[in-house]
Amino acid sequence: MDGSVLFLAMPRITEDLSPTADQTLWILDVYGFAVASLLVAFGALGDRYGRLRLLMAGTAVFGAASAGAAFATDPSLLIAFRALMGTAGATLLPSALAVLGELFTDPRRRARAIGIFAATFAAGFAIGPVVGGQLLGRFWWGAVFLINVPVALLFLLLAPALLREVRATRPGRVDALSVLLSAGGVLLAVYAVKHTAAEGPTAAAGVAGITGVTVLGWFVRRQRRLEHPLIDVGLFRDRVFTIAVVTGLLPLAAWSATAYLTGVHLQTVLGLPAPHAALLALPGAVVLTVTCVVTPALVERFGKRAALVTCHFGVAAGLLPLLATGVSGGIGWYVASTVVTGVGYGISFSVVADTAVAAVPAERAGSAAAIAETSNEIGNALGIALLGSLAALVFRLQGPDLAGTLDETLRTPGLAPAVAGDAKSAFVTGLHAAVAVAAALHAALGALALRRLPKTGTGTTGTGAASTGATGPGAAGARTSSTDATGTDAAGAGTASTGAAGTGPGADSAKTAGTGAAGGVTVGSGAESPARGVAAGPTSGRRTSPSRRRPR
Repeated sequence: MDGSVLFLAMPRITEDLSPTADQTLWILDVYGFAVASLLVAFGALGDRYGRLRLLMAGTAVFGAASAGAAFATDPSLLIAFRALMGTAGATLLPSALAVLGELFTDPRRRARAIGIFAATFAAGFAIGPVVGGQLLGRFWWGAVFLINVPVALLFLLLAPALLREVRATRPGRVDALSVLLSAGGVLLAVYAVKHTAAEGPTAAAGVAGITGVTVLGWFVRRQRRLEHPLIDVGLFRDRVFTIAVVTGLLPLAAWSATAYLTGVHLQTVLGLPAPHAALLALPGAVVLTVTCVVTPALVERFGKRAALVTCHFGVAAGLLPLLATGVSGGIGWYVASTVVTGVGYGISFSVVADTAVAAVPAERAGSAAAIAETSNEIGNALGIALLGSLAALVFRLQGPDLAGTLDETLRTPGLAPAVAGDAKSAFVTGLHAAVAVAAALHAALGALALRRLPKTGTGTTGTGAASTGATGPGAAGARTSSTDATGTDAAGAGTASTGAAGTGPGADSAKTAGTGAAGGVTVGSGAESPARGVAAGPTSGRRTSPSRRRPR
């Protein structure tokens, strides 16, 4: 809700605080940068010291920072409070998903629970603009941040009574150096990308980018050597897991950029009041919410491959109507776009989280959830930084060259109506450029998913069977359900890891199913299980003999 409200409030914030073009981007994306750089670290800390404790602390800081942002008197102060909100937000997402993974051990129930959890985010998108629009119609822009305060207070009052502490049973030691490397590397890398996109290549951005990539490479190498890594990098050898994580990044990039740009289009170009603009987003938000709820059942029926392919092609198709918007109209095209893209975004929010949590044992759920949420937040930040900067570049090249943004240009004293029209036309052209690039990227990833993902064994049914086998008594179930003639159960990423953890029959079933590689690595890789000391069996990648199969 916070993000969708901010996009709606930006024209009012710009009018009151007069930020520069660069400060405007920082107000929008510093939250995402802070979250992205700290999610992995806080996910591991929650696994180690307790997820409820981390949730409580993060909620308190988030509420306090929201109050500070509401009363910020200049752009720099608002940016600082948004960064603090992002730091607190990094404690909330992985802990909440990890709690769900622990409470719902059955794969089907867990998928539905995560779908409902994702639907709450979609509901925030629906409620946020409507509530924010009403607040902006009656109060100053700071009210959109104050709405976080009562929610935070309510959680702090009810959580100790309704929730119980959940932590890993054998979490191991949290590697402090890995925490620093993950946070510093991500922050430097995304800063370099953002700075280059906004201002062009500079020496400072180049140094930050090279340093960030070097630090992240050091982080990855260190994870491979640690007994208790922050991230099991072997998970990325599984094609479904990897494409699912990318699916968490790209749709959020498209959503954040188009939400901001269309908000400016509706209010500044078309002149709609904020409450009216908020109501126009409601149909798409409803579709998004419903999609999040029904996606787990559809994935169970058709598989994750179909869901991921539908996600990307759906978003690509839904973005295209925005190309028909103009200086004098396009409201109907905007509503149609939000409805169609809502299907793709809903699939993304639901499938990515469940894939990550299902890919690891319960004691690593916080770290796995952090991977998924990191991809979301990096996508959210880079969408503004890259696609938003592309739109700003087009505006500067084709606009009247009076200021860096449309709002600044329209506030120029004595501006002629013809020049104002040219500025609006240049902004719409920038919007179209950003939309076209986002649609092309989604179409390309959809085609890649269609070509590269296995056609069989990608549903949650395989996850449940192999998970049962991993606990010991369900060895035969793992052999029959987890391997559909190809031995490439997509959701089996976590089953081999769990099964190989030392419970005899379960470990044997995981190897027989053809997934005896690290954390569900694609069959035949022969890598070592993250449980340490359990290597992939020689049967990895073989077909399971029909005569040995039991009926489902």
